[in-house]
Amino acid sequence: MKFQYKSNDYHQPQRNGALAGLLVLLFPVLLPSLFSPLSHASPSMFSEWNVPKPRHLPLLKSALQHQKEPNAPKPRHLPLFKSALQRPSANAKQSDLWLPLANQGWRSCAQSANNPSLPQKSQGYIQVFLDGGLNQQRMGICDAVAVTKILNATLVIPYLEVNPVWQDSSSFMDIYDVDHFINVLKDDISIVKELPNEFSWSTREYYATAIRATRIKTAPVHASANWYLENVLPVLQSYGVAAISPFSHRLTFDNLPMDIQRLRCKANFQALIFVPHIRALGDALVSRLRYPSIKNRGLDGVHLEETAYTNKIQEPLKFVVLHLRFDKDMAAHSACDFGGGKAEKLALAKYRQMIWQGRVLNSQFTDEELRSQGRCPLTPEEIGLLLAALGFDKSTRLYLASHKVYGGEARISALRRLFPLMEDKKSLASSEERAGVKGKASLLAALDYYVSMHSNIFISASPGNMHNALMGHRTYENLKTIKPNMALLGQLFLNKSLSWSEFQQAVVEGHENRQGQIRIRKPKQSIYTYPAPDCMCHG
Repeated sequence: MKFQYKSNDYHQPQRNGALAGLLVLLFPVLLPSLFSPLSHASPSMFSEWNVPKPRHLPLLKSALQHQKEPNAPKPRHLPLFKSALQRPSANAKQSDLWLPLANQGWRSCAQSANNPSLPQKSQGYIQVFLDGGLNQQRMGICDAVAVTKILNATLVIPYLEVNPVWQDSSSFMDIYDVDHFINVLKDDISIVKELPNEFSWSTREYYATAIRATRIKTAPVHASANWYLENVLPVLQSYGVAAISPFSHRLTFDNLPMDIQRLRCKANFQALIFVPHIRALGDALVSRLRYPSIKNRGLDGVHLEETAYTNKIQEPLKFVVLHLRFDKDMAAHSACDFGGGKAEKLALAKYRQMIWQGRVLNSQFTDEELRSQGRCPLTPEEIGLLLAALGFDKSTRLYLASHKVYGGEARISALRRLFPLMEDKKSLASSEERAGVKGKASLLAALDYYVSMHSNIFISASPGNMHNALMGHRTYENLKTIKPNMALLGQLFLNKSLSWSEFQQAVVEGHENRQGQIRIRKPKQSIYTYPAPDCMCHG
């Protein structure tokens, strides 16, 4: 049966069609939120769609041109070409870059000068509740070991709080090899995995519901050993247990006995190793970076056997780990301008207000002031220009250690053009291999940490806990680590008239003594970032 539409007005269908067409045209104006993902995003949506252009286009172009293409034309200016031949070739510069650090007269020295001993009687059980990310918690664990020794107590394996940003509920035992931790420190302190039944009531939930006599919540930042003896020891002696929360950064770095300092070093550099499955996956990633031909093989026994064979017949390649922390939190908190225009500025300002309610010191300064002081994190493009100026070229194998880059892949595109051999966890490991760490920020960070410790060179795009922890650990092992001169780079990037050669010369000169040279720790500086002289012996 057919249905026919009959109209008494011949022009009605045309009028209806015109009205429908007009509504289609007006819809994006009347309801822009429905269409924003398909056009330029509103400020609050900027990071997902509105891709910023490279901020330092002349330098980026020069860096790309500086890296010779395979079929480069013959030189037109022979005298200049002859002069260039007398200077170190690109390969010579590359080999200099990859040279390991010379012996600096320091060696790792975390063992106590005295024979370690346990107290005849423990004063009670110490619990700590640690917030922050992987590396902030790592420092807290080592401080807990030291406080336990100061109090002649027994340490309960620390409780790791769920990070409100990353939402990772991984426990100590999910990240670290707990049996190794206990065994390495067994002659220094007593450690238990959980409280005995008589103290089973002492839980996080117990302390969250009311004020408790056994909770210590007034520990000052960088508290002295005497503070713990005067304020925590009496609680231990009265109740048998003391729970310290918050605990991050709650132990001083100064005026402590050398044995206590060495114990912190021992905990950090020897006792804390990652669980076997993190180490296995980390070893696989390192092998695939050094031996690209085994990149797509699995983590089974055949892979391990083939890897061992390949390693014997193939020269291992060198690689750089770039820790790129450029997430939305860091970008917003810095209050810097990253070249995304008004939309990005508004998006970051709104986010800054929402998270910190305007309490951000940097927002009082202009972008130029912040950059000239080195207070702006380097963007992927800027860290790429730094690496290129230092002499790394398109043949450099680069491992990108990062969580989530603000702006996504589009923000990384300039870096990838400079270093097309860039890899990360996703490109090196299959989804099946990554299943055990997927969505777990602490385990992903642990994997990046492990790979970073096995790289030839490590560089971080901005200061932070990961940068500090790895700089200290690699210093302890005498491994090359490039520390960007943030103030210099900020000033260079502000100068839009610099040629590539001028930029390169300034970068090279400004980083000659920032490649892992020992820096003696100054008062108030972290022992975990500057391990000499507390964790290292001279001569």
